[in-house]
Amino acid sequence: MDQERWDDLKVAATEVAARAYAPYSNYRVGAAALADDGRLLVGCNVENAAYGVTLCAECGLVSQLHATGGGRLTHFVCVDGAGEVIMPCGRCRQLLFEHGGRDLQMMTVSGLRSMAEVLPDAFGPDDLATFAGRTDA
Repeated sequence: MDQERWDDLKVAATEVAARAYAPYSNYRVGAAALADDGRLLVGCNVENAAYGVTLCAECGLVSQLHATGGGRLTHFVCVDGAGEVIMPCGRCRQLLFEHGGRDLQMMTVSGLRSMAEVLPDAFGPDDLATFAGRTDA
């Protein structure tokens, strides 16, 4: 993917970050990704007074992926409210792995990386499928 398309993703993430619901932390987060069929997906964080039920931007993005037809994520970026690239937390990296796999390309604070680099040796659906076939479990 060329730099112009990455820039478009970053702009989309920055725009959706402005719509985040962050009255407690004031830390707005936006995420944007492309699906394997070319759809643009976005998500923003939605805080809650009970902090443990806050929704990350990545959660909203994955929800939009499935609500609009499913598929796989191919390219992803996450930014703060100022448009600076930030890294997804560990929970969200796992979520992104589940819906994009090892080949998902991510714009990170260290440059472009594959999900395999961002979350090496990830546990995923293939591990469960292998386990389901075992008789010694």
